[in-house]
Amino acid sequence: MENAIRDWRGRAYRPGPVPADRMRMFWLALAAMAAISPLQYGYAALLAREAGGLTLLAVWIACQAAGALPALHLVRRGRLSVRASLAMGAALSGLGLATTALSGGLGLPALVGYAVLGGLGGGLVYGVCGEVVSAWFPERPAGRVGLITGAFGYGAVPLLVWAGIAPGATTAAFLAAAAVATGVIAAAAARLRLPPALWWPDDVDPRTHALDAARLRTAPEGTKQFGLAQAMRTRTMPTLALILTCAGAVSVFDVIVVAGTGAWGALALLVALNGASRSVAVRASELFGRRRVLATVFGSLAVGQILLAVAVQNAAVPGQAAGALLWLGAVAAGLGGGAFYPLLAGLVREFFGAERAGDIHAVVYSAKAVAGVVAVVLALTALTAPGAALLAAAALAALPALAAPRLRIPGLPATIPL
Repeated sequence: MENAIRDWRGRAYRPGPVPADRMRMFWLALAAMAAISPLQYGYAALLAREAGGLTLLAVWIACQAAGALPALHLVRRGRLSVRASLAMGAALSGLGLATTALSGGLGLPALVGYAVLGGLGGGLVYGVCGEVVSAWFPERPAGRVGLITGAFGYGAVPLLVWAGIAPGATTAAFLAAAAVATGVIAAAAARLRLPPALWWPDDVDPRTHALDAARLRTAPEGTKQFGLAQAMRTRTMPTLALILTCAGAVSVFDVIVVAGTGAWGALALLVALNGASRSVAVRASELFGRRRVLATVFGSLAVGQILLAVAVQNAAVPGQAAGALLWLGAVAAGLGGGAFYPLLAGLVREFFGAERAGDIHAVVYSAKAVAGVVAVVLALTALTAPGAALLAAAALAALPALAAPRLRIPGLPATIPL
């Protein structure tokens, strides 16, 4: 801990100069996240229409959510470099998209190339880019990570617009996405790196930052720095994982349902808002508190399901829902369908401390694997009873809306209202 300074809670920092390419690393990470978006949102919208495609999507989500955990463990301990991780991510993500294009997204090649290898590649890119950005922006990690995870949402919009304008060009669209993903992620691999341990920008006093009353009012810090094993013994961590499972399932399901209506404009809007709302929600949480904003986000997601259910049930032609209700449902579901991801990441840091927040959040995020299965069950139900499936999704979104305000910092007495 030589040359380290400590704040009032005992957390250690090593202030150092801000590298000239810090912002360039941020933009490269954002571009890499956008490049892997077609693996989830592009496939869900264009190819997950029947049981076979839905099953492959569930496998992809499971591999993306849980497969990168071992690699992140090695990266954080310096046993695997950021460059090697992202190079593997570039190769596997490009392979996944190319396999999707050439196989039509179905069959054994798609299972191996897209669902398993493509999922692992997407997980590597998602996890490592988030780790690098949060480490280089420790004074405001939630805001910066919210921006790059937002790109994971709206990065698929060009592919969806292309496919909507020229439905017969889906194969070419996925091949182009494969080439872009390989090149962009490889460029990020060449430039991204982690800062020294405990690094903090020397233009921000960490002790003053730790005492910022306005920040502590809306984002109070944990009672101590929890380890992963300690966090898992609390009731809060399983609750966060359950919340992510419910909301994550509804988020993926909405893309499938709106794509099934054939309204490509509403679908593009849904996916765009899914990504763009993330950074907006983080900024709002800094003003009004994460739990309050999180409950609002889940409320919007639940309202979106009801609007979509009415729109689909009232469609004049089955499978061709249109009109104001569909667009309003896409807006409400889009605003709520992605914003919860950075908010939950911020709550992990708020509840369990910053030192092991990456490890703890990775385990919470792995609950998305279960969310993928739930989304597929909802989508299969929607093939015969779309209204009932959407009402079930509304209930799933309402549960975390009720639970979010009741989340508490572990270790505080019940009499303290935090």
